[in-house]
Amino acid sequence: MKFVQGGLAALCLFVSAGSGYAQTAEQFMPVSIYRTGPYAAGGVGIYGAYADYLEMLNQRDGGINGVKLTYQECETAYQPDRMIECYERQKGMGATGAAAFTPSGTGGVYALIDRMTTDKIPSVTVGYGRTDSSDGRVFPYIFPAVANYWSENTATIRWIAEQEGGFEALKGKKIANVVMDFAAGRETEPVLATQAEKYGFEFTTFPIAPPGLDQRAVWLQVRQARPDWVLFRGWGAATAAGLKEAQRAGIPRDKIIGWWWSGSEEDVVPAGDAAKGFITGSFHTVGGNYPVYDDIRAHVYAKGKGHVSEERIGSAYFVRGIVHAVVVTEGMRTAMKKFGNRPLTGDEVRWGLEHLTLSTDRLRELGLEGLMAEIAITCEDHEGGGRAIMQQWDGEKWTTISDWIEPDAEIVRPLIEQSAAAYAAEKGIAPRDCASEG
Repeated sequence: MKFVQGGLAALCLFVSAGSGYAQTAEQFMPVSIYRTGPYAAGGVGIYGAYADYLEMLNQRDGGINGVKLTYQECETAYQPDRMIECYERQKGMGATGAAAFTPSGTGGVYALIDRMTTDKIPSVTVGYGRTDSSDGRVFPYIFPAVANYWSENTATIRWIAEQEGGFEALKGKKIANVVMDFAAGRETEPVLATQAEKYGFEFTTFPIAPPGLDQRAVWLQVRQARPDWVLFRGWGAATAAGLKEAQRAGIPRDKIIGWWWSGSEEDVVPAGDAAKGFITGSFHTVGGNYPVYDDIRAHVYAKGKGHVSEERIGSAYFVRGIVHAVVVTEGMRTAMKKFGNRPLTGDEVRWGLEHLTLSTDRLRELGLEGLMAEIAITCEDHEGGGRAIMQQWDGEKWTTISDWIEPDAEIVRPLIEQSAAAYAAEKGIAPRDCASEG
């Protein structure tokens, strides 16, 4: 490893895939990370694990089908302007340019959509990003894969309905929507409004000013509203701060449902007893003894090549990095079936992602069976799944408390298409005819 000096390069850490790699058989993989800032625990866990998976493929398999992976970290501090700088620096690296980019944050996705589309480099954002970019006809290079925010929200409401005795029982219920007041926090407003109208519940939004360390006034307002359930879109230190204030306000934690970005160990451990009973959605399981972890330990950490503390293997943020890496690299593997076993362009990886299926059999081969649900991404559907589970913090660990929950496609897909069509009209974009593409 070596630090690159000068300008933005000082923010970047170049990681060679190893000496002796043939230059013509290397694929460049950007790693946009945030090891600094208020959300650093997530950045290190996710994008460190992403790099771990790439390194594991290099060490165990020699890369993908004989193509070695080179990768580079670039520090974004979770700031959209820094993400743009990293993207511009990294997009042209390697013989064929960046295979794909993983903007480290929803704000970064919004800032980079036009650039990535022009450059024909796919953006892969598992569990975050601009939700309506799930419509690949309008957003050909943006992939909010596995599960987007609107699918998550419908799965959460479906789970709440099951606890109440059915969707009919939601009529007249009150839901408090406590959200971080930034792009990701505001993503669910359209779908929640549609669900409230359909099922007859009321919801009130309570915004939290980032970084969300002082929430006392917010949770006093929540208590005054006397909600039946609380949706909590906290993150990082804001999650622990909110749970402590909810405890002071006398709001039961088992009536508070967090989004998946408040569902990590780092979110709840600092809250102590105030977090016990807290429930969140998730697009993956945590813990467990999955074979992929054994391979990462043996081929990466045993050789001193890890990018995260080894103790974090199997934790929520680590798993999310692995899921990111699996989607990108399996998309590349799919693309190679069409374009050959060689370094790929971003546009070729886009094709691979649009033909990516991760069946139960393939997840088993990857050592991931049970860790995530099956997905099948298409030209029209860049999400490819949308299933979620519910997990609960027992004071020491996350415990899965539901089966995989299907999203409400009858609500989500029309909203996606409506929002994407408005974007296309605003930008003067003619949506693709996916039926005419191979």
